[in-house]
Amino acid sequence: MVIGNPIMKTFREHIIEKAMVAKRESKYIEFKESFDPDSNQDWCENIKDIIAIANSGGGIIVYGLRNAGSVSSFNSSKLFKLDTAVFTDKISKYIDAVFCNFEIVEIKKDKSKLFGLVIEDSRIPFVFCKPGTYAINDGKQKNAFSQGTIYFRHGAKSEPCNSTDLKDVIERNLELIKKSWLGNIRKVVSAPSDYRVEVLSAKVTPSDAPNATPIRITNDISAPSYRLEDPNITHPYRQKDVINLLQKDLKIKLNSFHFRCVKKEYKIDGSRPDMCWIPNFGSPQFSPHYVKFLKEEFKKDNKLFDKIRAKYLKR
Repeated sequence: MVIGNPIMKTFREHIIEKAMVAKRESKYIEFKESFDPDSNQDWCENIKDIIAIANSGGGIIVYGLRNAGSVSSFNSSKLFKLDTAVFTDKISKYIDAVFCNFEIVEIKKDKSKLFGLVIEDSRIPFVFCKPGTYAINDGKQKNAFSQGTIYFRHGAKSEPCNSTDLKDVIERNLELIKKSWLGNIRKVVSAPSDYRVEVLSAKVTPSDAPNATPIRITNDISAPSYRLEDPNITHPYRQKDVINLLQKDLKIKLNSFHFRCVKKEYKIDGSRPDMCWIPNFGSPQFSPHYVKFLKEEFKKDNKLFDKIRAKYLKR
């Protein structure tokens, strides 16, 4: 999401700005007076809010603020000492998926240093695969969330989903697709007069078959032609598949934070179609070429992943 006029701002910048002037919590903004990372209760309640915000379009949690946005007495230094992988691992075990849709940020307010989590939108809602159970007084148990539930933000509360929430998810994804289509249409409309758009016969369909009809996506007749292939064949690996392959073949231990740092370091995203494909609905998929590339880089330096991880932790 990019918001801004006349200066363009990223979602991260925009949501932090909104949180710092907010006088109350909202669908996208949550304040926490404190957070004890040694408390199972605090983890369960926080994980519920993190997932609900991700499912609802993204937002921020700021630790060290009261409900009205004033600074509390909470010292966030203990949170800043936590490795990002701790958050990933704690959250992932409850949703049966690698969760790295967040960024730890340091926020200054009234001369206090606050700990913040900027949470990205999840295109597909996360479902809790385990109950968030913790002990309370007299040995009783309480559930922050139950197995099989999907949580969304309803105003300033994180609650189980309803039909309106699912409708909103579908509409958000359709809006993203519509923007993508309109962007491509604008490119065609604004193209120079000497450019050409060709419409192919319906018989030309995407295929990886040897006898597939080759097409040329360029007006340069000397350019090599190629066949469209099924990205599920050319990019068969999910994030966890790549991590498992690297751990098995390189005999090393990696986590999702390593993976995220490496993606940023090598700029592996939708602009590298040979390595990464991002479907309209779903998480990124990666090619065997990407796995081979990482193995070759590791052979050059067997401390590669730890060095890249350390580099991003210093930022």
